[in-house]
Amino acid sequence: MEDRCLIGSVDQGTSSTRFLVFDSKTGEVVTYHQVEIKQFYAQQGWCDEDPLEILESVKICIRESFENLKKLNINPSNIKAVGITNQRETTVVWHKTTGKPLYNAIVWLDGRTADTVDSLIQKTPTKTKTYWQVI
Repeated sequence: MEDRCLIGSVDQGTSSTRFLVFDSKTGEVVTYHQVEIKQFYAQQGWCDEDPLEILESVKICIRESFENLKKLNINPSNIKAVGITNQRETTVVWHKTTGKPLYNAIVWLDGRTADTVDSLIQKTPTKTKTYWQVI
């Protein structure tokens, strides 16, 4: 198998998850795998995702990228570092004992707290949403 230093990257975004493998010397993408993520809109302004689907999508992307590397005659153990990106302020609450999610992931673009944010803005000197949008 070919011996080269690789860098992996988990890119877990709002609409999909990807795992990319880069050549550390050239920056070239050696391989990647991508899986779409479903959003749920139970009410207007809400946006949820299934946290277990998100987790599974990461596992699938890594596994498939490793298989792609093997097909290219490259050992996955050549990956020497992995970077991770995520969905900004998307929130998941996990049960401390079982490790299972208590509810769907509330996606960063969800607007269900808009009234709370507007109320807080009125109480601050700057009156800007920037500081409060993560609520």
